Amino acid sequence: MARVVATLQDVVDELMASRRTVPTQRSVLAAVSGIDAGGKGYFTERLVLALQNQGVRAVAINVDAWLNIGRFASSDALGPPEHYYNNSIRFEEMFAGTVFPLRDRRSLHVEIDYAEEISKEYERRTFQYQDVEIIILEGIYLLKRAFQTYYDLSIWIDCGFETALERALARGQEGLPPDEVIRDYRDIYNPAQKLHFHRDDPKGFATLLVNNDAQLREVSWLG
Repeated sequence: MARVVATLQDVVDELMASRRTVPTQRSVLAAVSGIDAGGKGYFTERLVLALQNQGVRAVAINVDAWLNIGRFASSDALGPPEHYYNNSIRFEEMFAGTVFPLRDRRSLHVEIDYAEEISKEYERRTFQYQDVEIIILEGIYLLKRAFQTYYDLSIWIDCGFETALERALARGQEGLPPDEVIRDYRDIYNPAQKLHFHRDDPKGFATLLVNNDAQLREVSWLG
C-alpha cells in the first residue's frame, strides 16, 4: 500500500534515503506514474528541480520519447483501449536501450527512434547523460506488473478522470479540437487506464502516493 506524502520535500527525502542504500556505482531509478493528464510531468519537473537545488545530479526521462506511432491503429479484436494499453509506449526498447544502461553505468550516450504526439514517422535523436545519481522516469503504465520490480522507489500521482480531462482540454492536447479530445479520453485513454487499475493495481503497488486533484482532497505538495 502506497504511503501518502504531503509535501515535495517528503518525496525528496525518500529519494535521498534510497540514494544512501543503493550501491554508489549505479543510479537510483524512481518511477513517477499516474493517469493521462494527471500532472505527472509537472510534478516530475518540480521534483527534479528540488533535487538539483540540493546538489543532486538528477535527470527526468519521459516515456513519451518512446511513443509508438501505431498506438491508435487497432487492428485486432481486442479494441482500442486494450490496444493502447499494450502498445502506447515502446517499453522494452526504452528499458533495454536507455534506462537500464544508464541506471547501471550512471552515464550514457544513446541515440533513439524518437516520436512526438503527432509524429507520422520516427526521427533519430541523441541523449547524453553524465554521472547521474537519481533517474526520475515519468509516464503512463510504468507500474505494469511486469515492470514493478525495476524501481528503487515508485510514486503514484493521484488524480480523477474528470480533473484530468479538464486539464487536457485547457492545454489543447495534441492540438485537437475539444470534441476529439473528449472522445479520445472517453473511448481510449480512460478505459485503458481502467484496464491498468484492474490488472496491475498501480496505486496499491506504489511506494508513495501524491494527491494532485483538489476534488479528491487538498493538494498540499505545491505549498
